[in-house]
Amino acid sequence: MINAVHKHIKSNLPFLMKSKLLLAVSGGLDSMVLLAIMQQLKLNISVAHCNFSLRGEESDADEEFVKHQANSLKIACFSKRFDTEKYAHTTKKSIQVAARELRYQWFQELALKHGYDFVLTAHHLDDQVETFLINFTRGTGLEGLTGINEVNGIVVRPLLPYSREELTAYAIHNAISWREDSSNSSDKYLRNRVRHQVIPILKELNPSFLNAFKQTISHLREAENAIDKISSFYFDKAIKNTENQLIINILELKKIPNYSFYLYQWLKKYGFKAWNDIAELVEAQSGKQIFSSTHVLLKNRTELIVARIEPSSSETYAINTIDSSVNFPLKLVLCNQSNIPTLDKNTIFVNADVLQFPLTIRKWEEGDYFYPSGMQGKKKVSKYFKDEKLSLFEKQSIWILESNSQIVWIIGHRADARFMSKNETINTIKITYNNEKSI
Repeated sequence: MINAVHKHIKSNLPFLMKSKLLLAVSGGLDSMVLLAIMQQLKLNISVAHCNFSLRGEESDADEEFVKHQANSLKIACFSKRFDTEKYAHTTKKSIQVAARELRYQWFQELALKHGYDFVLTAHHLDDQVETFLINFTRGTGLEGLTGINEVNGIVVRPLLPYSREELTAYAIHNAISWREDSSNSSDKYLRNRVRHQVIPILKELNPSFLNAFKQTISHLREAENAIDKISSFYFDKAIKNTENQLIINILELKKIPNYSFYLYQWLKKYGFKAWNDIAELVEAQSGKQIFSSTHVLLKNRTELIVARIEPSSSETYAINTIDSSVNFPLKLVLCNQSNIPTLDKNTIFVNADVLQFPLTIRKWEEGDYFYPSGMQGKKKVSKYFKDEKLSLFEKQSIWILESNSQIVWIIGHRADARFMSKNETINTIKITYNNEKSI
């Protein structure tokens, strides 16, 4: 098996050969085989062990076992104890999800602190099958059926093509010691029920089930790659990606066959799950919204707009002097200016003689009015927004700069004529807005 793994790494994961690697080692069969093979291949490895404090003395014994094995191989070993139950209770997550989050957060920290290029885990083909079946029973898209990725960021799974049976045979043949996790024999967890009750039946129905499964996964990934290319093609036709919004042109969207499928492809990374509601949003009245935990999708006339959910704010922020800058809630820079070049929407030039400090930054409010530059008379801010056809998102994100309770600038949009410098103005202040937000 070691020759097969070596060949697989050289062909498909060659970057591992000269990288600094951190191995996730629980002490179980899979991870001890991973440790043995990587050590025999003479790769640059260290070991990380998580003690989740879920099985009392057994968890502690696993930790000591891994430390002993790493020490005997003269390999650096990191270990950490977690209060997994407390974390699960605090975050309102299952024990398995909590343990997974704690594990990968710590691996990331170790990699950053000690300069590891990749973290290796011992996931194998049977894990791939279990993940496929669990996702299938819960309902999933194509990405859920393609199972576990061999490379996901800095996490690499070099044993993914090999079965648990192959790993067991290798461990026995090479007299590799391992620890048995008593929780693996319990059917309390869904994954264990799939492992103990479902997969044996599938293997009984088809003795070559695992090989057939590998072929199926390969076909699904080819289909996924093809769909990604088509999705990207339609994305370019129907979508405009701005600094802080994703804007979908509904008229262009409707030209796409089975457009709801592509909506799913485009929006899934923003955490949306109410796919029936999203499909209906295309024909809904303007102003209707759908929320994920992090983003909101808005129907705005002939567009669907995706934006990050911003916390509401009634706070005000002060700018006390010229030659000042602020970085929150947005980046604004003030400085003296001797000339007035061509204007743009993110820069204004104001008359220092009529400006009164401190200046205030705040959210706009109903009833606000200003004297728009380039126009005669005053105008309500809400009417200005309507005339500019600003979406609900755009209105919610707008800040006002004011002096002595008078609007100086609808920041990033329109200055107030009362404060603007003229070419003959002696004392001019340049105010620049830098929008660095993204979706």
